Amino acid sequence: MDDSRAAAPRLLGIVELGGYPNFLPLYRRLGFDAELVPSQRKAQAVLKRRLPDVVVAEYNFQSDFRDRTSNLETLMARLQRHPQVRVICIYQPEFRHKLDGMLARFPVFAALPLPVSEDDMAGVLSQL
Repeated sequence: MDDSRAAAPRLLGIVELGGYPNFLPLYRRLGFDAELVPSQRKAQAVLKRRLPDVVVAEYNFQSDFRDRTSNLETLMARLQRHPQVRVICIYQPEFRHKLDGMLARFPVFAALPLPVSEDDMAGVLSQL
């Protein structure tokens, strides 16, 4: 086994609502070992198995939560123990003010408003 080659950075994509392109081919083209899951619950299971270098997740505002504004906060609370993990958040512009409240407690690497293009995502990933 050749240890001189660096392992591909791991990326976990959490696509709950979507509404943007499937970025899996882009992630792989950019050299990421990428995995997509359809929910925060599945993401939590993945995080128990292996810690990614990058997480791309949606901020989906939910007014019915008593003590938080979205499922993303559960993920961010877990990742507080792992500050090396970079989080890229996709959000609906009309909920930016709600996202800002979460960002005051849980900073992210980048926040991209919908609609998100492949070029937008590639630009952020190139900054990692």
